[in-house]
Amino acid sequence: WRRSIVDSVIVASSATLIAVVLGTLAAVGCWRISSRLSETIRFLMLAPIIVPSIVHALGFYQAWVQLGLIDSYPGMIVAHAMKGLPYVVISVSAVLANFDLKLEQAARNLGATVTQALWRVVVPVIRPGILAGAVFAFITSWDELVVTMFISARRVYTLPRKIWDGIQDNISPSVAAMATVLILITLAGIVLHLRF
Repeated sequence: WRRSIVDSVIVASSATLIAVVLGTLAAVGCWRISSRLSETIRFLMLAPIIVPSIVHALGFYQAWVQLGLIDSYPGMIVAHAMKGLPYVVISVSAVLANFDLKLEQAARNLGATVTQALWRVVVPVIRPGILAGAVFAFITSWDELVVTMFISARRVYTLPRKIWDGIQDNISPSVAAMATVLILITLAGIVLHLRF
């Protein structure tokens, strides 16, 4: 179980970091362009939510076999990052929809470069959207089973795969114990969030 938990943490954390960076850049870029092209790009970014997981799994499998990424950390991380990307784009785009462009223009008029205005004005305002997207991307990666079963075997052995194999091979009390631990961790996180 420890190895599965460590693998899940490595894959989910790395995939979340990639999804947050790329998703935020995509959302900000589409917001700045604000044209029919940006709407098309946004729609294409939502494809991992719209298309069923089994279709992703088959697509990833065919592509990863040719690239030699089957049953590897980079292959799992990239696949999970692509699954989490739409959640970041949606949450950051929702915050940017209410962003007042005059704030960025004021920063630029006061001598800030484009990069400075982005980091000191835009990013602090969209931080709640970035954090919300990161949470959803992490949960999506942590819980992903279908894609994991297609593109990993034994080298990368995440927790959902371990639980699935435990249910398929034999009903073991350890699977129920792990599920209970995950529920307790989730409840503790909710209580801490509500408390603070």
